[in-house]
Amino acid sequence: MNKLPKFAIALEYDGKQAPLVTAKGHDEIANQILRLAHEANIPIQKDNELALVLDQIDLGDHVPEALYVVIAEILTFAYRLSGKHKEFMDDIQMHSEASAQIPHLNDES
Repeated sequence: MNKLPKFAIALEYDGKQAPLVTAKGHDEIANQILRLAHEANIPIQKDNELALVLDQIDLGDHVPEALYVVIAEILTFAYRLSGKHKEFMDDIQMHSEASAQIPHLNDES
């Protein structure tokens, strides 16, 4: 049985752009990321499959659009834990309304 290495990915979300991969690492670096998150009271979500996907994104890159829904669910969880859920949901609603008004490249209007 192959055991996957322990790894961690940190995301930053400013409410304006897609979440950004700000830290990632395996084994000891993963332990440091998790320790720092714990010390800063940053919620930690364990999702091995998502972490495998996020691990392929370069540091400093934004999360791809295909992951927006799952990341939004995680951010909602994190903001609920921190008491910032209403601010987050208001921000999501505002961006959803703005993007609904912007025609997409694939639209055949």
